Parts: sequence; C-alpha cells; structure tokens
Amino acid sequence: MYSLYIVLKNGVDGSTWHSGYVQGIKDIEGSTSLVFSLKEKVGALVDALKVFQHHNVNLHHIESRPSRTDKGEYEFFVACDNQKGGLNEAIDELKTASKCLTILSRNTEDNIESGMLDIFDEAFSCGFTDPVYRARRKEFADIAFNYKHDKPIPRVVYTEEEINTWQTIFRELTKLYPTHACQEFNHVFPLLIDNCGYRDDNIPQLDDISKFLKDCTGFRLRPVAGLLSSRDFLAGLAFRVFHSTQYIRHPSRPMYTPEPDVCHELLGHVPLFADPAFAQFSQEIGLASLGAPDEYIQKLATCYWFTVEFGLCRQGGQIKAYGAGLLSSFGELQYCLTDKPELRPFDPIKTAEQKYPITEMQPVYYVAESFESAQAKMRAFATTIPRPFSVRYNAYTESVEVITKKDQVINLTRTIKGDLDILEQALRKIK
Repeated sequence: MYSLYIVLKNGVDGSTWHSGYVQGIKDIEGSTSLVFSLKEKVGALVDALKVFQHHNVNLHHIESRPSRTDKGEYEFFVACDNQKGGLNEAIDELKTASKCLTILSRNTEDNIESGMLDIFDEAFSCGFTDPVYRARRKEFADIAFNYKHDKPIPRVVYTEEEINTWQTIFRELTKLYPTHACQEFNHVFPLLIDNCGYRDDNIPQLDDISKFLKDCTGFRLRPVAGLLSSRDFLAGLAFRVFHSTQYIRHPSRPMYTPEPDVCHELLGHVPLFADPAFAQFSQEIGLASLGAPDEYIQKLATCYWFTVEFGLCRQGGQIKAYGAGLLSSFGELQYCLTDKPELRPFDPIKTAEQKYPITEMQPVYYVAESFESAQAKMRAFATTIPRPFSVRYNAYTESVEVITKKDQVINLTRTIKGDLDILEQALRKIK
C-alpha cells in the first residue's frame, strides 16, 4: 500500500475533511483500489460502473455489501487499472455522489482477493479515523517517498505515546521468545539489544539496524509507507533488501494491527535476517519471483506467507516459531504452538495452493525441518516456474545477473570451481 487518501463529506463541523499520505492523485503504473459508499437504491452499482465506463477505466475486481454503519448506504470495493483512461476524472465524479470515498492502495493487483472490505474495516478500527494519527502517518510516508537509495535512513524522534505502545508489545513478546521462538531467533535477539538499541523504552532506528544486517548477511532495510505489491516486495528480497515501515500502530489497540508496522518489522522480521541460512532462504523466494508469470507470483507470495510470515520449524523434537507474523503477535505466538491449528509439512507445491485468512489466526501452519531444507525445496519449486532465463545474485556487485548465454554459464562455472578449490585447500589444512 503506497498511499492512503481519504475524503469524507459532512464532517462534524459541516465541512469536508481531506486527509492522507499524499496530496492529489497521480496515475502511476499498476492498480489503484477504491472504497466508496452510495445511497441504497436499485441500480446503485450500475450508476457507479457508468462513471468508470465514461472515463474508460478498466476494473480488475469489484466487491459490494450493505454498509455496516449506515443502513441507507451500500459500500463498494473496486480495483482499477490506472494505466489507461481517466482515473482522476472518475474519482472526481465519484466524490460528488459518494458520502465516503477512499483511495486505499496502489499496485495491489497481485493481492486482490475477496474480503478486502473487511480488511478496510480493520484498518479504520485501528486509528485511521484519528486525524492526529493520520497526520503522523503522513510524516512517516513522506520519509519513505523521499528516501534515496544508499542514503542514511532518516532517524525518527518517536513520541512518548509511541514508545509506550512499543514498550507494551516488547515486554509481552520477550516473555515468550525463550520458549516459543526458534533457536536462530533467540541467538540473534541479544545481539540486537547490544548493537541496535533494542530496549523496552526505545524504538530502534532503521538505519542502525540496516548497518547491522549488512554486516551479518548483506541484507539492508529500505523505508516504505506501507504494503507493496507481491511482485515489488519479493523483488526486493532478491536484492537482499527488506522494505520496512517506520510508523507504529494506533495506541488504542497495542496488541493488534491489521497492517505491518515497526513492531512487526523490527521484532518479527529483523532478527532472522541476521541469520545466514534464513537470509538465503528469504532471498531464494525473491530470486524465484524475478520474471515469473503473475500466477506464479501469487504462488510464491503464498509460500512466503506460510514461511517468512507464519512459518513453524522443528527443532530438538519440538515445534518453534520463526514467522514474523507469529513473533510479533503475542496472541498468535501462543496459539500456534497449541493443539488447535493443523500442522502440515512444508511442501512448496502444496503450500502454494493453500488459502488463508488475513484478519484472523491461521487454521493451518506449515512446518519446515530446517531453513536449509526449506531453501532446497524452494529451489526445486523455482525450476517449475516458466521463464526463459536463470538468475544469480552477485554479492560483490549487489546485483542480480540474468543468465541467458553460454559464455555466462562458462564464467559462472569457473567461479564455482574456484570456490571449490578453496574449500578443498581448507579441508587439507584442517586435516
């Protein structure tokens, strides 16, 4: 989600409220999602569709339902193609007919599925109707929009209220980590305390963490305003880049957020990006996504969901959590290790087809025997993706090489042979 722009008519003072992360709407490549409400009447949806037709805007997805707040209204979720037609003009026309129109996201064509209106409800129940919180979110969004590659990530002075929210979450989760988190997570977490300012009274800075991860595994952080499309996010992993938010959830519900925030990123994701095996596994998913057809992007995104976000692993005969969605959620971290959910062995071919809820605890989790075994399975799965080339990450240049020619294969073979010679020499010396 690159942006959130809200227009509400008839505010408490009779005025029109304008708020959001970006002022004005620009047509950019991808898809733009709208949520709007219309008065209940026969043909309400037809009238709305005529607006898009009049301005030659193509629609990818439509949902509708009776309004949960106004019995005389209907709510609509529409994903639009913003590459062709006059989307700005269509939005302007809808504003005149709609009590509430929200431009919810950008570039979400990879993520569209049923239930988007429910997700929208979750977001608004967690602070998006708070004008102070929305203004603060705009500050964080501006940092992300203006950030330039290879520049220091701007440091944020968090408010006392934001630190208190972090403190509540930090204290509750750190009680569970020793017994519920995987060994690799518990090995790295003290290092973050020593090197990156992880404390209950301090929200760590992305720039400090990014430098730490770069030294450990070559991963680095890049600030982002919110959710990205699956393709864009996975492509970042291919280059060992993790897109991270800097804002924190609304203080009214510190133990829950319907979207990623700094608690989810720094407590859930960051520790394991410092582990070489996990970092390599995460990058394998990203590399597999480069040039993949759309249907395979969805499969890879689902594998990512059941591993990097909600993965479990087997260690010492016990089940432990390594997914960020678990390690940043006090309630689900407890729930996932009970006998309530169903546990299945991780198999990318089967996992990629599994449906999952977004706004509630998972009924099914997939268990990996190790990060190395999961990586091997993802590599095998990647060979089934139809694309006319192979890719390789060059850690020296921090770039992805597209391998399509014979001389590239020969050069790569020489590089691998050189590495094998070094290993053989090391083994001889050890003996």
